Formats: sequence, structure tokens, C-alpha cells
Amino acid sequence: MPFVPLDYETLRLIWWLLLGVLLIGFAIADGFDLGVAALLPFVGKTDVERRQVINTIGATWEGNQVWFILAGGAIFAAWPFVYAVSFSGFYLAMFLVLAALILRPVGFKYRSKKADPAWRSRWDWALFVGGFVPALVFGVAVGNVLLGAPFRLDSDLRTFYEGSLLGLFTPFSLLTGLLSVTMLVLHGAGWLSLKLEEGPVLDRALKFGKIAALASLVLFVLGGVFVAYGDMGYRLAAEADPAGPSNPHLTGAVAAAGAWLDNYAAHPWMLIAPVLGLLGPVLAFLGISGRKHVLVFTGSTLANVGIIATVGLSMFPFILPSSIDPASSLTLWNASSSQGTLFIMLLVTLIFLPIVLLYTAWAYKVMFGRVTDEEVRLNPDFY
Repeated sequence: MPFVPLDYETLRLIWWLLLGVLLIGFAIADGFDLGVAALLPFVGKTDVERRQVINTIGATWEGNQVWFILAGGAIFAAWPFVYAVSFSGFYLAMFLVLAALILRPVGFKYRSKKADPAWRSRWDWALFVGGFVPALVFGVAVGNVLLGAPFRLDSDLRTFYEGSLLGLFTPFSLLTGLLSVTMLVLHGAGWLSLKLEEGPVLDRALKFGKIAALASLVLFVLGGVFVAYGDMGYRLAAEADPAGPSNPHLTGAVAAAGAWLDNYAAHPWMLIAPVLGLLGPVLAFLGISGRKHVLVFTGSTLANVGIIATVGLSMFPFILPSSIDPASSLTLWNASSSQGTLFIMLLVTLIFLPIVLLYTAWAYKVMFGRVTDEEVRLNPDFY
């Protein structure tokens, strides 16, 4: 193998962090798009009001989906075992998400092609489905990751998934699904607070945002109670070799109730994540109450960061545990690509990710500004 200046353990840690960054980036960037779409039928009462809401994300929603593609590509390239198990085992759930996401571009492009109110109303509800369903299913998926997925690996590392689509919807996974919805609805309300002019549409958005902030706080706390006292959690059966070969059979694991809290006892600094998950909705609520629009969006962003980081830090070093055969669980140390592959991918990422970030920042700067009633009525380029 050619010389690689970073050891295997370091590269695995870097890519675990990068995967977290990409998932958080997706939740922050495309999350408010999903949240705005989920709010659309409720905050816009007239066609002009709904067009106002749609055009707050009209200039950026396509670019924001890049984060979803990047996260999926990172899993495929850096964690091939995880990609194979999750994208094949959760195939129907992924198909449901993709079908809902397909409604978004069609809804954006076609809703204003006809002046018929019924036509536009149907496409508005299609946009709602395109926002609500992915938010719910992503949260349900996270809940199932914490519970463990029903898969096993045979001696040849072939994957056997023994679950079903309906089996994904358990009480805990529905709780995490609702948390995902409320978190993104809050984020959508935060975005609308930055992009809408003062008026009834903004007032309705902030009203729903206040409800979503309280619901996010309550659901996050309930999720913590489930994790602490429910029958879920996994531990490594023996000390793993961080630089060992990527073979799940070489790393044993066992189910252990409450084990997802182990890392916080061993590394108290990790408590920053759940604290942010609690603080974010509180700040957003205070921002809504005081009409501090920047604080609303800041709070919703912190909520996204804290809640997602809490899941990742709780599970470390697990990425996808198995509920039917814990010994088949996939971890940071046993499911990655080769050292050379991770290093080459890191070089590519270091070159292109800053370009993506700079271009995204420039695009937001150029297109930033509040969407007004007058602009919607007069601008022929608006949706």
C-alpha cells in the first residue's frame, strides 16, 4: 500500500466526524425547506400568501439537497457495510422518502402553471407531503438505529435483513419521528421569520414555531427517558482495535439496556450535545416571544446540531447495531473502507468541500432578503 501520512484510527475518526457534519449540514440546510413545506398549508391562507411562503425557499431548495446526496455518498464510500445494510434493509422506507421528495420539484414547477384554485391547492398539499413525510421517516430511521436494525451477517459477510416496513414504526421510533418533524418545523418557522415581511403569514408561522419549540423540548426529554430506562443500548464485548481490519466478525458486541449513556459518564464534555438540544428550542421560543427573528433561527439551528450530535455521541463507536445478532453490529472500527481509500477521499473532500461552502455562502448572500406581498404579485419569475 502506498504511504499514507495518517494512521487508520485517525482516518476513521475523521470520517465519522465528517459524516456527522454532513448529516447536520443536511438537517440545517434542507431541514428548513422540509419544515417550510410542512407548514405551507397552515400558514398561507390565500394563494398569494402561499406563494410568499414557497418563494422563501424557491431560490435555494435545489442547492440544499446537495447535502443529502453528499451524506449518502459519504456512507457509500467511507462505510460500505453500513450502506449495504441500511440502503437494502430500509429499502421501502427509502423509497417512501424518495417518492415524497420527488413531489417537491414537481410541486414547485407546476403549482402556478394554472390559475385554478383546486389545481394549486392539490400541489400545495403535495409540497406538504414532500416536507412532512421525509422529516417523519428520517426520524423513524434514527429511532430504529438506536434500537438496532434486524439484520445479521453470515460467515461470508452476506447481509440478511429480517425486518419489514411496518416493523420500523415502534413507539420509540414514532417518538423520534415526531421529534424530527417538530425540530424541522421549528427550523422552518425560524427560516420564515428571517424571510417573511411582518404580517399575518409571519404571525401564523411564529405561532406554529412556538408550538414546535415546546413539542421538540418535550419529545427530546421523553426520548432521553426512553434511552435511559428503556430496553435499548449496545456495548462492545471486548476492547476493539481501532486500526484493525474492517471485519464485523472481529468485533463482538452485546445488547445492554442503558448503554447509550455510557459515553457521557466516561467523557462528560459530550454533555454539550444534549444541552444544546435542550437550549436550542428554549432560545427559539424566547426569540418568537420577543420577535427576535435572528434568535429564532439561531435556536432552531442549535436544536438541530444538539439533537443529531446527541445521537452520534451516544452511540459512539457504533454506527448501526444489530437487534437480532449484536455480534454483527457495525462500528466505527469494523465497517469502514480501507486506509488508502479513506485518505484519498479526505484529500478530495478538503479540496471540494470548501468550494461548496463558499459557493453556498455566496449564493445565500446574493439571494438573501425578505419576500414581500408586492414582490409576489409583480415578479413574473416567482413561483
